[in-house]
Amino acid sequence: MMIDILKTLCAIDGVSGDEGSIRDYIKNRIESHADELTVDVMGNIFAYKKGVAGKPEKSLVLCAHMDEVGVIITSIGDDGYLKFAASGGIDGRVILGKTIFIGKERVFGVIGCKAIHLVPERDREKATDIADMYIDIGAKNKEEAEKLVALGDTGAFDDEILEFGNGFIKAKAIDDRFGCAVLISLIESELPVDCTFVFTVQEEVGTRGATIAAYRSAPDVTIIIEGTTAADFPSVDEHKKVTLVGKGAVIPFMDSGTIYDRDLYAQLTNLANENNIPWQTKTVIAGGTDASVFQRSRSGVKTAGIAAPIRNLHSPACVAKISDLEAVYSLVQAYLQEYAGN
Repeated sequence: MMIDILKTLCAIDGVSGDEGSIRDYIKNRIESHADELTVDVMGNIFAYKKGVAGKPEKSLVLCAHMDEVGVIITSIGDDGYLKFAASGGIDGRVILGKTIFIGKERVFGVIGCKAIHLVPERDREKATDIADMYIDIGAKNKEEAEKLVALGDTGAFDDEILEFGNGFIKAKAIDDRFGCAVLISLIESELPVDCTFVFTVQEEVGTRGATIAAYRSAPDVTIIIEGTTAADFPSVDEHKKVTLVGKGAVIPFMDSGTIYDRDLYAQLTNLANENNIPWQTKTVIAGGTDASVFQRSRSGVKTAGIAAPIRNLHSPACVAKISDLEAVYSLVQAYLQEYAGN
């Protein structure tokens, strides 16, 4: 099942720029199902698989990114505490007190900051800056810490995965291991049409892998499979909730980096309606994805996005609803079936 694939992927570390472990897993899993498989210098995976209808008139790429947000170690203090910077967009308010695993050996650490009773009262209402946080790995001094970690090591959030409530799932890195799970599920199935699948790196630090992948794959059409922000909390005004968990697949018409192809947008929304697939769109123009660089690659690429709504995006505890994830997968399947008939 796709959800089982998602759980496996979310448990593997792959912070931006350090995607080796997640890349190796995906590559090893899909290589027997793909007709062609390559990895470029950046670390992007390209998998080409033939389908029943053969090669379409216009080439198609389905894309998802492998990397996740995390931290990168920038210094080690004499006291053994680690200083770090964010790798990707992280809200410092959501990581205090959270546990993290650092480097290839997955050294355990806890993110902390100055105790509240030591903070001047005038500053207590302010969010703590990441620059003022540290990671405690239980080392008594710098020498001991340096035996465990090195500058440049990346840290990934705790990988505990839970299903809870009425069909919800909590995990790190659902953005965008979910998209990767969709691509893997399709590669492991019988396709209606030939398709290239691209798993990109370094999306969270500026769509860097996709810049190379778009040029190399040179598609006519690209569909980006992603996770997107759901701010559907009681304190948020209705028009600012962006997307709603439980309301189906998200088909955006625009974000901060892309105005999506209007014909593809109409096609996807019509397909969702015709197949009784629940869907919604984004009500706030925000965020960005690999779509921005695919759309502008070479002489231009027709580009659309399909996403899952996720609460607490870019945090150690992303929350999604399984029915939304399944709706995205069903919509991508329906699109491939229709593409095969073009």
